[in-house]
Amino acid sequence: MQRVNLGKTAPELYKTVLELENLSMQQVKQAGLEIGFSHLLKLRASQINQCAFCVRMHTQDAIKSGESIDRITLISAWRESQYFSEKERVALLLIEEITLIAQQHFPDQAYENAKKVLNDDEITAIEWIAIVINTWNRIAISSQYLVTPERT
Repeated sequence: MQRVNLGKTAPELYKTVLELENLSMQQVKQAGLEIGFSHLLKLRASQINQCAFCVRMHTQDAIKSGESIDRITLISAWRESQYFSEKERVALLLIEEITLIAQQHFPDQAYENAKKVLNDDEITAIEWIAIVINTWNRIAISSQYLVTPERT
């Protein structure tokens, strides 16, 4: 069944989400976070949400940004790998907590741990990454943005 394409039926709203994406990436740069790692954060949220379109896109973006294949393939098992720094591990935990907010809200302990390792600009950037990618995941999933072999 063909679903409504939100970008075509409500282009101004779609453009607003694009602008939000651009602003959040400005915050990433201002906070000094690596662009490649920001794609890994988006990839992790997209994996949790099972958004194939976004998983593929952010995997490709991470590669283009210089992230290693090892870090990309291990992002879903980051807790069991040695490929991520303490700051990155805290950022990944924040992404997961915000992505799963309906299940467990946003535990104070996760935020307290983040404050020990990250500054306010970094936390702000990570939270906005989570908010924006979760929005994109919902757009792509509800509109059934498909991933097909011919769509590269």
